[in-house]
Amino acid sequence: MTEVSFHFNVPDRTGYTCRLVRKAHRMGATVVLAGPASALAHFDRALWTFEDLEFLPHVMLRPGQAIEPRWRATRVWLAQDANQPGHHDVLVNLGADPPAGFESFGKLVEIVSVDDAERTAARARWRHYASRGYPIQKHEVAA
Repeated sequence: MTEVSFHFNVPDRTGYTCRLVRKAHRMGATVVLAGPASALAHFDRALWTFEDLEFLPHVMLRPGQAIEPRWRATRVWLAQDANQPGHHDVLVNLGADPPAGFESFGKLVEIVSVDDAERTAARARWRHYASRGYPIQKHEVAA
């Protein structure tokens, strides 16, 4: 069963997400960031620039785009459809709704900033996962 993890009160959602993805990448996990095109475009840039001397190689897939063989070894994917890359280790949800197909991943991560609208959407996602019996871990990032 998919492990769901919420990280609440994140002051810098972009930086925190990039560091989390870097950690999972270093541990050998394949990570899919899924969400709307605007969020994916933002993280496409951020993964190359979030640290001065470091970047995370990744592939951004457009809907319906074929996966080229040379991309198969890539461990960080950005996609509007979480299942498009075909990897199922870690899913980071960048959208307001539960991502379709999240149950095929070992772990789903929800990163929630201090923004009220984002927190309200996160509460709805929490209820969605809990009502289906998924174990949920809660992490308070900033006090």
